[in-house]
Amino acid sequence: MAEAEEDCHSDLVRTDANERPGEANLQAELQMFRAQWMFELTPGVSSNGSDTPPCRASIRGPGGKTIDTKGKQELAKEEKAKELFLKAVEQEQNGALYEAIKFYRLAMQLVPDIEFKITYTRSPDSDGIGKSIEDNEDDGKMADLLSYFQQQLTLQEFSVKLCQPELDVSQTHISVLPMEVLMYIFRWVVSSDLDLRSLEQLSLVCRGFYICARDPEIWRQACLKVWGRSCNKLVPYSSWREMFLERPRVRFDGVYISKTTYIRQGEQSLDGFYRAWHQVEYYRYMRFFPDGQVMMLTTPEDPQSIVPRLRTKNTRTDAILFGHYRLSQDTDNQTKVFAVIMKKKEEKPIDYHKYRYFRRVPVQETDHSFHVGLQLCSSGRQRFNKLVWIHHSCHITYRSTGETAVTTFDIDKMYTPLFFARVKSFTAFSEKPL
Repeated sequence: MAEAEEDCHSDLVRTDANERPGEANLQAELQMFRAQWMFELTPGVSSNGSDTPPCRASIRGPGGKTIDTKGKQELAKEEKAKELFLKAVEQEQNGALYEAIKFYRLAMQLVPDIEFKITYTRSPDSDGIGKSIEDNEDDGKMADLLSYFQQQLTLQEFSVKLCQPELDVSQTHISVLPMEVLMYIFRWVVSSDLDLRSLEQLSLVCRGFYICARDPEIWRQACLKVWGRSCNKLVPYSSWREMFLERPRVRFDGVYISKTTYIRQGEQSLDGFYRAWHQVEYYRYMRFFPDGQVMMLTTPEDPQSIVPRLRTKNTRTDAILFGHYRLSQDTDNQTKVFAVIMKKKEEKPIDYHKYRYFRRVPVQETDHSFHVGLQLCSSGRQRFNKLVWIHHSCHITYRSTGETAVTTFDIDKMYTPLFFARVKSFTAFSEKPL
């Protein structure tokens, strides 16, 4: 076989020497022959001439050098397949499985074994770990931000105030006020409605305001107002602010709303040919206050007309029920809200002249109270924004005898969860500081 190859080689060289004299042409032909020979020896390539030999796909550039266009096409195809495969991996990590399958299919059509030709700079499964490490580092930086600001203010000269004006002003700047007065202003910002969102926005003004907004006493007072004596210890939280943000609680800057819809069968028509069906739709509203009071209203009116009436406790809506609530945390770390609500008592004067000539029929006076049990949950990105019904009962107490009748409602029917809706006007300004 070696002799046959040598004969073929000599014949090809002789033919080229006769047709194209010159040493440069001879070297080019020899390179083409070697490329064709190596191509035929490659596994999976037939030598019967069915495939196009590389010498036909080769072109001669300036200076006598050849360029393998077929190899370049293969490299371009492989790069395109890698790009599609990595894009499919990214789509799969983002949850877009349909798009990921489409890109996987396109990549496999170009290069079937593209999965084994990709070298990952990091494992695809470790993305979540890397992100969590980055998040932990960012949290550490944010935790150290307070100490960093305090250290910078300490290292500065004593003539430098807590905050400085950017421009020269003729009026008295707020930085002239002592720390005690500034902290009193910050307590007015929080107010008795516990508007901690406004406090966080105030901390974005400057470094001095950031330090004042992180004052532990403000956050401790807020925690005591929400949980009372049950939060005397910080364990397992590292600060009062972390306790207020992480510990389950009801929210005060909005209303919990639920919408209930059901179908009710109506009366039969006079001619008896059909029976009407009615679609009943109504809302339940619950508004919580930091001092332990709660308002509840059941009405068919939409939230746009009802929510403004629930801003303060001094509302004139007669159907609103008032009461008190408390938070209870079980051993299974589930926080529940228990409330006792009753209608506001209004003593009406008795008109004795109306019953002057009539015999009064004694009417038993009763007191109605509603006992409500809810479970506090979180859904979506918001926290503590969902209340699930546990029980709802009505207690009727007769004043004359003192007896009480209890009616328990079936919460599996017509009791949908209440979802929180934030209202900016609820915490616009309060009459009392924290």
